[in-house]
Amino acid sequence: MMANTIEEFEADVGEQIKLLRLKHNIDRATLSLRAGCSLSALKNLENGAGSTLRTLIAVVRALNREDWLRHVAPMTTISPLNMPKSGHIRQRARSSTNKTLP
Repeated sequence: MMANTIEEFEADVGEQIKLLRLKHNIDRATLSLRAGCSLSALKNLENGAGSTLRTLIAVVRALNREDWLRHVAPMTTISPLNMPKSGHIRQRARSSTNKTLP
């Protein structure tokens, strides 16, 4: 399903979490205990009824799917400090010589 609204995206993510939990044959109580979140927080996440980022991360980690989170914020591989210089030397801007004093 392609999510168009925030609510649809929440529902889609929740459905993916629920399917993964069921695929691993884990009940909600066990997963919420492993994740360190309340059962109601897990239900809200799975039902797309609003959740915190902390709950999402905890549940994803408890399901051993941290790779999902790595795709959200990939590690940068190129540092601007290591990029080659362009050869252009910047000069300091000069102050105006035609200043009028009050």
